[in-house]
Amino acid sequence: MKLNVVNMTGASAGEIEFADDLLIKNGKGTQAVHDAVVAHLANRRQGTSKVKQIGDVAGSGKKPFRQKHTGRARAGSFASPLWRGGGVVFGPHPRDYTIKVPQKVRTLALRKALSERLMAGDVLVVDQVTVNTHKTRELAQWTSKLTGKSASVLVLVEAADAKMKLAARNLESVRIERADSVNCYQLLNCAKIIATRDAVAKLQERLGRS
Repeated sequence: MKLNVVNMTGASAGEIEFADDLLIKNGKGTQAVHDAVVAHLANRRQGTSKVKQIGDVAGSGKKPFRQKHTGRARAGSFASPLWRGGGVVFGPHPRDYTIKVPQKVRTLALRKALSERLMAGDVLVVDQVTVNTHKTRELAQWTSKLTGKSASVLVLVEAADAKMKLAARNLESVRIERADSVNCYQLLNCAKIIATRDAVAKLQERLGRS
């Protein structure tokens, strides 16, 4: 599969070849993508939510009022879940949401996600990305020019320098990721992908090792 390469001004800068044997052009890998995305979102959860049960509520164990002859329903504790300020029934407690996905499944999901974005024409390859300053405006104008003001842009590089990280830090719609660490969820959670020539080579090397 041939990919057109442009420079930072949008002018043509040649072509590069993406190995066809790394692409998935059939239905294979759909379930792997689902599993990888679900696991990624689950692993981001902190799992620190906690409510107080009846035994955790501060207060005395004194009976609120006598058992009989008050005209009220009997009560044995101020911490009853039926009372305001009492314990919570079946509330959340700290837990681990981690889902483990085998390495081969993660690699298959990455191949499938990348294949779909490439065949849909959502990946734009640039010769190189050079940020002269750490100003956010320069990076925002450049991505908008290349992608047509897309809602969100993922920029794949082989190695991000300090200026590029500073320039993208205040841009909610632009995310900088290294090609050797990008995952399936990040490839799918953007409108357009801008990848440098070196990043594409790194992706092919990464997928070819699987």
